[in-house]
Amino acid sequence: MTAISTRAPALRTPWLLTILLTGQFMAILDVSIVNVASPVIRSDLGASGSGLQLIISGYTVAYAMLLITGARLGGRYGGRRLFLSGLALFTAASLACGLAASAGQLIAFRLLQGAGSALMVPQVLSLIQTNFTGAARARALSLYATVISGAAIVGQVLGGVLVSADLFGTAWRPVFLVNVPIGLVLLAAGARLLPGAGPRADRALDVPGIVTLSLAVSLLVVPLVLGHEQDWPLWGWAAMAASAVFAGIFVLVERRAAAPLVPVRVLGAPGVVPSALAVFGAMATYGGFLFCVALHLQGRLGADPVEAGLTFLPAAVAFAAVSLNWQRLPERLRRRMIVVSFAVAALGYLLLAPALESGRWPLLAVALAVTGAGLGGTFSPVLAVALTHVAPADAPDASGLFVMVTQLGQVVGVATFGTLYLGGGSAAATAAALAAAALAAGACALPLLRVRLSR
Repeated sequence: MTAISTRAPALRTPWLLTILLTGQFMAILDVSIVNVASPVIRSDLGASGSGLQLIISGYTVAYAMLLITGARLGGRYGGRRLFLSGLALFTAASLACGLAASAGQLIAFRLLQGAGSALMVPQVLSLIQTNFTGAARARALSLYATVISGAAIVGQVLGGVLVSADLFGTAWRPVFLVNVPIGLVLLAAGARLLPGAGPRADRALDVPGIVTLSLAVSLLVVPLVLGHEQDWPLWGWAAMAASAVFAGIFVLVERRAAAPLVPVRVLGAPGVVPSALAVFGAMATYGGFLFCVALHLQGRLGADPVEAGLTFLPAAVAFAAVSLNWQRLPERLRRRMIVVSFAVAALGYLLLAPALESGRWPLLAVALAVTGAGLGGTFSPVLAVALTHVAPADAPDASGLFVMVTQLGQVVGVATFGTLYLGGGSAAATAAALAAAALAAGACALPLLRVRLSR
């Protein structure tokens, strides 16, 4: 059997992490950066309401649907090859998006962008798992979590800046074209510096599993991202019911699969299932928090997109500070820290409601910082819980599982907490959404109470 990875030389390691995390950053950035540009896109291309929804959400749908497939392809053909292939597709699709002449073209190219991200992103966590150990891995996972958190906030600010600048009369197009030079640099650097691995015959594609899981995910994601704008139509409920059916079929298919997408030994590794549940819940509250607060800032408080994005800076700074330093604690205190951090995040959500209602910056900054600190003490430590007991040979499968859970958590969070907010759009609706997020954050700690952080 060919080894899964050639461990990177020490000199190459910082560059390896820079390449991986920059690719991850671009993929997350493209979810939020387009939201800010949507009014200008609609005006320029004459997009209908449903067309604009697909321009915004088509990326997320393709991305979420193909993540597990991308992870399995990475395990089969090597993380390096799939990262570079996904990055090349993402970069080419970004160029095509920036040059699109119609709403239909932009929708098609956004779907391709999402497919490129789905090939690229699972390899990031997998390559971190196979090329870093001990404290270096904990540090890499902390940076990984910080990138996921920061990219969504940077996307709002950068999108507002680029659209407002209207560079050379290009209006919204730079929000896509900015990916092209970065992508080309990453492709050149990645071709030289990313460690390679040969194909693995034991990582068969498991086509029945891929098809049934992709159908289950897409039938869940599509109505969640489009449902509220269409007043939760009957087809959406039918699709979600069908998603549950296909999820059941997927479980039955996997029981008989020679090479299941997520092997039993991965699910059976100590901490994996509880950690996956905690990640799902944490990212659901995070996605709902960003969505609801951004709408409140731009709606009730009258902030423009750039101001709204900059308002989140206390949360981003606190998240980064805690995420990058939690491993300084003694190991015996880390599990307790995760539980406390979920409680701190819940407290932050509760503080946000009166802070947003008052509109006073000091109180809002404190509430956002508390929320960010709580979330910073959860995400990367929880990943460490999960990956500590996963063998490097199973890294692609574990990566696919956790990346999919992360993405689905955000989609579900925006749909559920966003619906609570949009159902009223008032201060009471904001408070209800944030109270629900606080309750969910507190519940996230429960699966981890008996999980050990280290071997």
